[in-house]
Amino acid sequence: MQHPFAALTPDVVLDALDAVGLRGDGRLTALSSYENRVYQVQLEDRSAVVAKFYRPERWSDAQILEEHRFAEELMAAEVPAVGPLHLQGASLHHFGGFAFSVSPYRGGRTPDFDDFEVLEWIGRFLARIHTVGVQRPFDTRPALNLASFGTESMDWLLARHQVPLDVQSLWAATCKSALALVAAHPVLKEATSGSNPIRQMRLHGDCHPGNILWTPLNAAAAAGPGPHFVDLDDARTGPAVQDLWMLLSGDRAQRTRQLGALIDGYEQFRDFDRRELALIEPLRTLRLVHYSAWLARRWNDPTFPVNFPWFGTSDYWQGQVQVLQEQIEAMQEDPLVV
Repeated sequence: MQHPFAALTPDVVLDALDAVGLRGDGRLTALSSYENRVYQVQLEDRSAVVAKFYRPERWSDAQILEEHRFAEELMAAEVPAVGPLHLQGASLHHFGGFAFSVSPYRGGRTPDFDDFEVLEWIGRFLARIHTVGVQRPFDTRPALNLASFGTESMDWLLARHQVPLDVQSLWAATCKSALALVAAHPVLKEATSGSNPIRQMRLHGDCHPGNILWTPLNAAAAAGPGPHFVDLDDARTGPAVQDLWMLLSGDRAQRTRQLGALIDGYEQFRDFDRRELALIEPLRTLRLVHYSAWLARRWNDPTFPVNFPWFGTSDYWQGQVQVLQEQIEAMQEDPLVV
């Protein structure tokens, strides 16, 4: 059975844009995206736009529109996020069985995360994103929590026999132990049910280095370079630290210095609850389990076997056992302190 994206030919992309009043000149460039199909499209007026065709049956129209509204709120607050254009009175469109949106094209490169001034700058903008994020909740988009990222992902993988038999028992036992530690984590409990809960807010949700581009702030660029944030497709409700920890890399000392720079910038605009530092390793654990389920759920999309040929093998799952064992140890260590 063909995957729905097989029907998304270049002609369909150009016809979809034509239906909302944008005339492409025939040049399409596929941009890096596994979840959706995203194209840079050159228009006849020599400008360029980015067309995003959403993965069928992932988000409802209401959930996509919440993403769009969040992006619009950020841009209204002068946060450098890239949101969809309103064309013919709407930001979300449908053509040929696909939901799609169109955004202005913004180029850029990955920021230099070894430069603490860059990290501080990014921290300031993350604080501004969260200042907008706390103003109202998502109504239809899910939260990032133990159930949605951890338990449901593990149960789905096991129920559908996605883990090879030779490693299934070991992976299941290790995963259950890791998720049990997440569930028992005192700060995570406090975050959801304590008397002084950690604030939950609308987040970027997938704030890794590839989703921050470094460019001049505007055409005049008098103030020099700066970040802008792309791809709010994974926007969810969660704690603020979720948008910080994926920007950290290296050994503990390096991560501590990077986190310090991010928070120094963050706290120029917004207080940061230091209790959230203890959530970094539990959140990393949930993402690891969710990532395996995400790959397995998408395996009928031909682009996944091509780009992730190692997934699903016994070696992959043995590696996941080791990674989860390391996470069990990490969750029992003292959190980073800045």
